[in-house]
Amino acid sequence: MTPAVFGISGPSLTAAERSFFRDCDPAGYIIFGRNIESKAQLRALTDALRAVHGRDDLAILIDQEGGRVARMQEPVWPKFPAGEIFDKLYDIAPATAIEAARLNAQAIAVSLREVGITVDCLPLLDVRQPDADNVIGDRALGSEPMRVAALGRAILDGLQRGGVVGVVKHLPGHGRTSVDTHKALPTVTASDEELQLDLAPFQTLNQAPMGMTGHLLFTAWDAENPSTLSKTVVQDIIRDRIGFDGLLFTDDLDMEALSGTVPERAARAQAAGCDIALNCWAKMDDMIGIVERLAPMSDKTRQRLDQAMATIAESRSAGSADELDGLLARRDGLIAAAA
Repeated sequence: MTPAVFGISGPSLTAAERSFFRDCDPAGYIIFGRNIESKAQLRALTDALRAVHGRDDLAILIDQEGGRVARMQEPVWPKFPAGEIFDKLYDIAPATAIEAARLNAQAIAVSLREVGITVDCLPLLDVRQPDADNVIGDRALGSEPMRVAALGRAILDGLQRGGVVGVVKHLPGHGRTSVDTHKALPTVTASDEELQLDLAPFQTLNQAPMGMTGHLLFTAWDAENPSTLSKTVVQDIIRDRIGFDGLLFTDDLDMEALSGTVPERAARAQAAGCDIALNCWAKMDDMIGIVERLAPMSDKTRQRLDQAMATIAESRSAGSADELDGLLARRDGLIAAAA
């Protein structure tokens, strides 16, 4: 198995993609708006991906956070709120905010499960910082680490109850970013002591089954390599200090925060200790290059992948409209009662 997650070019597999994916056997796939036309079409696409591999437990990812990051859009799917709403609700009624976040995440998961998506890149555990770039902004669950952790735990639980694996992001913390990593590499000059604030939510939830790196340069830890490509950050900070032993994805390797070709970035990320190279844009040349540059999936990475997918193996969620409507009604009732 190739330790990579790839994007797909359109709403259905091309013949070239089907052949390539069958041969290289990637760890999974990620869905974007370009892959979505309707519920029936999206379910057919995810079923086709499972058929290529003959794996019911195939990792099929999406960024369905709510707010401005949502690949599945109205009117076909509900509009889910950004993380900030639960942070504000926490100011009024902490227990209500936690339960509302759990119900919201479970509702997201039910909508994903209906169309065959098994992994959501949520929750963000990035601690919001003043004067940082707005790429995180209202997506964050707050600026106080234990609040972020409490809401993040509820989201992981809700996703799992709905039959979807959650991915904590962006390790070791994206809250201090000065620029959008899609466009440039941010340099974080905070001290090791100051950065403990950023690490705290990840340490609290270090048993999460999956996580994702962020492409930031932390001068306190490695002044030359962004975290995704830094053995020091991946091994010493993420694995050892945070204590995260789940499946570790890179953030999208096509982002301009990173230098070199996409296949070179994938190889450097693997050498640093990342489990899975994430390449979102379905450029065949890049995908071929990644397969050529990566070593085969290690036994440890395969174990982490299998353990993560096993957490939803016995989900009782049917992904039905009635189930979704009930969860949304309960969530909205909690939010209204606390307002």
